[in-house]
Amino acid sequence: MAGASDPTGLRRALGKWDLTAIGVNQVIGSAIFLLPADVAKQVGPWGPAAFMAVGLLSLSIALCFAEVGSRFDTTGGPYLPARAAFGRFVGFEVGWMMWFARVTSHASVVNGLTLALAFYWPSLAAGLPRAATITALTLVLMWINLRGIRQSSWFVNVLTVGKLLPLAIFIIGGIWFIDPARFTAMPPVSQEQISAVAILLIFAYGGYEVTGVLAGEAANPRKDVPFAFVACLITVSVVMSLTSLVATGVLTDVAATRTPLADGAGLFLGAWGAAMISIGSVVSMTGNNMGQLLNGSRTIFALAENGDLPRWFGKVHADYRTPSNAILFGAGVALVLALSGSFVTLAAVSAIARLVMYLAVCMSTLVLRKRDRAIAAQVGTHVNDPLDVVAPPRFTVPLGPVIPVVAAIVALGILAGATPAQLRAGGAALLAGAVLYWLAPKRSLVN
Repeated sequence: MAGASDPTGLRRALGKWDLTAIGVNQVIGSAIFLLPADVAKQVGPWGPAAFMAVGLLSLSIALCFAEVGSRFDTTGGPYLPARAAFGRFVGFEVGWMMWFARVTSHASVVNGLTLALAFYWPSLAAGLPRAATITALTLVLMWINLRGIRQSSWFVNVLTVGKLLPLAIFIIGGIWFIDPARFTAMPPVSQEQISAVAILLIFAYGGYEVTGVLAGEAANPRKDVPFAFVACLITVSVVMSLTSLVATGVLTDVAATRTPLADGAGLFLGAWGAAMISIGSVVSMTGNNMGQLLNGSRTIFALAENGDLPRWFGKVHADYRTPSNAILFGAGVALVLALSGSFVTLAAVSAIARLVMYLAVCMSTLVLRKRDRAIAAQVGTHVNDPLDVVAPPRFTVPLGPVIPVVAAIVALGILAGATPAQLRAGGAALLAGAVLYWLAPKRSLVN
């Protein structure tokens, strides 16, 4: 492991609040500014309760991430426990799907960001101005990523505060304007409606899985990564639930509006409130893009660091101590997808990629616990891969196997509700990853 004193490795400069901010930044993107209306279309005034309930379900999965994350102090996130529990191929597929989701999400969000800016400058919506804006945004974020993890973390922290501030103003200002009558007639909801909103929100809560990817750049990863997972989910659950509560309680018919937060802020804060929300959405998307590049590059770096991709992807910049080649490669692929529009076709992959990661981590929690007991009973067991045996967890999910099993059932339930298009896209991405795995030269890490 390359630690803080190793001049050839990544720099360990992140604390627990940096990791928390990175997770919050990835979960709270542009969707929160629109979601209260989408949820209300399914369950009406039950929306705030739905946000809180799915937040708790997401916390069950995040707790599994926290436990397995407390075993590792190197870069990789879900890839590491998946490889340790299920072998090199499964680990590669999890890492591949995570990187694929990050790069396609970047392409999608940077296009959305350009459209948001086009509301004020219409010329940015198409043609050369659009392409120039997408290219400039991607290159600036790439440059910040290259310059160092400390600079990247500061930038993410600022953008995270920048996106939370307007949401906090919306919540604190709007809570006094909630009409209790909006919640007096609670309509019945069907199982189909509950399932639809659960799938919608479980993806809306997604993104926290990146928190552990940067463990190799954290000062005290085995302690701070679990903290960051839990703090991230609690923070976003509270923010998203209260945002939904205010939007539902202030607007006459939240389901009928396309921009619930901007419309709600316009009612009790006036025109400047609506403008504040619009600016907040731009800041939010910028932060999300920064996080996509930051975490995507570390995922592909981890695959190279552990011998599953060529060494070129694992190069560390001599001065900045960042995975420079992985950053350049990821930004380049994202830029091509963004400019070509190919991300639209690949968007369905993100849904399956997230479920693959969730299921792998939930199951690896149980497998690694079982392996701990087996190793304790058979001292001196020979292993073929250094990741076959990992450190014991610094954090253990309470209630024995209950929470990991519940979390795995949640992930399987969502997978069962995936659309045929999502399943086909996810299957194709997994197949592409399998081909890449067998073609890519692999190195043994056993000395």
